[in-house]
Amino acid sequence: MKRKKRSKSKIAGFSLPLVIFVVVLVFVMGNGLLSLGMHNRFLAVRTSSEIVARSAADSGVTKALYEMNQKLKDQPWDNSTLPEATDEILPNTDATYSYKVTGDFISGFTVVSTGKSGLEQKIIQCSLELKGPFEYALLTKKDLILKSDTVVHGYNSSDVFDTETEVVVATHSTLSGTMVLNNGVAVDGDVVVGVGGNVDTVIKDLGATMHNKYALLQDVDFPPVTPPELESKGSITIKGKTSTIGPEDSGQYSMIDVKRATNPGTLKVSEGDVVLYITGDIELGQDCEIVITEGSSLTLYLDGDMIADNSAGINNQNPPANLKLYGTSTGEQSLILKAKSESLGAVYAPNATVTVIAKSDIRGSLTAYNFELKNGGDFYYDEALRKVTIDDDAVRFVIIKWREL
Repeated sequence: MKRKKRSKSKIAGFSLPLVIFVVVLVFVMGNGLLSLGMHNRFLAVRTSSEIVARSAADSGVTKALYEMNQKLKDQPWDNSTLPEATDEILPNTDATYSYKVTGDFISGFTVVSTGKSGLEQKIIQCSLELKGPFEYALLTKKDLILKSDTVVHGYNSSDVFDTETEVVVATHSTLSGTMVLNNGVAVDGDVVVGVGGNVDTVIKDLGATMHNKYALLQDVDFPPVTPPELESKGSITIKGKTSTIGPEDSGQYSMIDVKRATNPGTLKVSEGDVVLYITGDIELGQDCEIVITEGSSLTLYLDGDMIADNSAGINNQNPPANLKLYGTSTGEQSLILKAKSESLGAVYAPNATVTVIAKSDIRGSLTAYNFELKNGGDFYYDEALRKVTIDDDAVRFVIIKWREL
């Protein structure tokens, strides 16, 4: 009996430390799990705050870019009032952002944007550059067709030593077969389709060559062009003769109608820079021309259509930049351009169906809704058209460099 009692006493004495050990172990494990949970919670809150702070900083960049582009509309440009803001509230959050734009057109513009959420802060720095509507050799919203054996090259009329011209032929569309590259077409550059598009279905390749083909990473902006306010001067009507206009004839006209009689009619642009806003159509009869003489330029805003009969067209005796044609219609528009010299010019008509017919090589840049090139020569994109100023049409600031500080 004494042994049994002694044994029970030993067991009871051993159980108490065991229970205490288990309690301590459970407490330690529970405290560890609680600490882990709290750590994960703090990490989640911190990560969430970092994401919101980053979103706030991005919003500051977006707003600064928007205000810079709005500022382009206010002429003359005032570099002393560049956009800036402090502690703007990001909607539906407790986050704030501040931004400031510094720089000028010589050194370039920089945006620094700071986003704050809770204890977290993100700072983003971006570089802005002024871009124009002639960044692409050929750009369409929809159909783009190149005739067999057409070659698309690049060059720089302002720098004969520039041999690294970037050439891009692009459609903004993602629909099947919207870009047709016939047999023998050679693009000395890249061929591009709309965001998310399949290059193998969007491009109908019938035997073309190119460097690369890929889909855009972001949508292309097609800003509208608003014609300038010019004095209304009636219409331009020529029949069987040559009429010369100069800078003093710049103005708004209801139409241009150049017809043939015994001799072809010719509209000659001479003695400087001429700006015309045509609210109706431009019609060129057989063998009739618009001639831009050496040293002169023509900027043409066209609401209507352009129709050219056999052997009629535009004769630009200057670099492509000396002829800029803006299709300003908000509806459908048709432009039939017949180039009678190698220098076609810069054409920006995002709502127009454009057909170019030429007997030889042509030089310039073209943006249209639909485009077809019918010619016996090659197309040369002039990289000099990328150089723009704040006085040019359809220019806007874009982000070219981005980094987080």
